[in-house]
Amino acid sequence: MEIKAWNLVLFSCLLLSLLASPSSAQTCVSQTFPDNKQYVNCTDLRALSSYLHWTYHQSNGTVEMAFRHTGTTSSRWSAWGINPSGPSMVGTQALVAFVNSSGVTQAFTTSIDSLFPTLQPIDLSFQVPSLSATFENDEMTIFGVLRIPENMLSTSQVWQEGPVSNDQLQPHTTDGANLQSRGSINFLTGQSAGAPSDSRTRRRNVHGVLNTVSWGILMPLGAITARYMKVFKSADPAWFYLHVACQSSAYVVGVAGWATGIKLGSDSPGITHNPHRTIGIILFCFGTLQVFALLLRPNKNHKYRLYWNIYHHSIGYSVIILSIVNIFEGFDILNPEDKWERIYIGILIFLGAVATLLEAFTWYVVIRRKRTNKHPLAMNGANGHGQGV
Repeated sequence: MEIKAWNLVLFSCLLLSLLASPSSAQTCVSQTFPDNKQYVNCTDLRALSSYLHWTYHQSNGTVEMAFRHTGTTSSRWSAWGINPSGPSMVGTQALVAFVNSSGVTQAFTTSIDSLFPTLQPIDLSFQVPSLSATFENDEMTIFGVLRIPENMLSTSQVWQEGPVSNDQLQPHTTDGANLQSRGSINFLTGQSAGAPSDSRTRRRNVHGVLNTVSWGILMPLGAITARYMKVFKSADPAWFYLHVACQSSAYVVGVAGWATGIKLGSDSPGITHNPHRTIGIILFCFGTLQVFALLLRPNKNHKYRLYWNIYHHSIGYSVIILSIVNIFEGFDILNPEDKWERIYIGILIFLGAVATLLEAFTWYVVIRRKRTNKHPLAMNGANGHGQGV
């Protein structure tokens, strides 16, 4: 059983290493356009299920581009633009498209000059000789030809989406993926980045990884170790030390993740994720209570041991359930690639399957042991009652 527990640790570490390794495959490469239209460059934008395709024609100084936004609806607008002043909304020269109440897809240009733009048609600082858009199969695609000055060939890019009501474009949300839809673009070299690699983005990623590893994997793994290894007398006291090591490591790493979350919150006073933050505070409190529970653990034969067990198990399972809920809340906020969420779901399914098998096996061992204890001398003597009276 101890070997099985360490196998779980190794398996989790392997999956976590997969999580840490970026994928080089780009979805945009396999995308096609009407009339077999092709572009020299493309990139998967990291947020809002969006992709950018472009070709730079140096002979006439134009960029032929297509911005594709997938998984949207006819009641939402899509936009992409460049901003020479930086990866922010104010100052963006944007291309916007939406489906009007008559079912016709409209595209227009607009310049974002405030935090609360009206998104009305406005000429850009550069010429746009051609602009159109299509909407089909839940995908909005904006096609354009941009005559961009040389000093704007390497610039920042932003993209967004939001609701439409009665042909009026409504403001987009200001959390989750809508905050990550920014990056850089070099139309000349073909280099693109979905988002700037700033310290805040790194802290968000570190926060997510630390909490997933600690609360979401090590905590359930430690609970599985304690519940099923202690059934076997040969595993005592190894199961206890393994359980303590696993849970203590989870708590230390979890506190580090919690601290990065507190720092992120203090650095973003205008952005709040109340459910995620509240559950995180509860997890920290419950985890701290479990540490104190270890220090106050009575002996097996102590009269208060039963009450301690109830307390310890109740808090422990509550931590595991809340941890999993909060990790999925974090996925919604960070909005990483879908594969990371699928990998974590796979880890949960694996741990659940292992726990189910071990639950059945340990019940078998316990029932068999009880039956054996009812006839302790069954194996001594031919009549099943020992050597006789």
